[in-house]
Amino acid sequence: MIGNLKPLEIVLIIAVILLLFGAKKLPDMARSLGKSARILKSEAKAMKKDDAATATPTTETVDDTVPPQSTTARTIQAAPGDVTSSRPVNEPKPTTQS
Repeated sequence: MIGNLKPLEIVLIIAVILLLFGAKKLPDMARSLGKSARILKSEAKAMKKDDAATATPTTETVDDTVPPQSTTARTIQAAPGDVTSSRPVNEPKPTTQS
């Protein structure tokens, strides 16, 4: 898609963006876009890890020798050291079928 644009068209698009948003707002917008991308990436990794853990085959018999999982809440952080946007994760409760 960008391969079809000529250099003059790209310059005009950048000029329109600068006029609409102003030079002062662009760094803040880029910073928030990067932060959102990091959050999305960490959430996707956490979901893949959770899916891989639940995809392991389980037996239908209940094994009493397996210790229960810890009950402490896990927290996913948006970026290293960023505690303002971290939030607790609700763990799914294991269901037993009788």
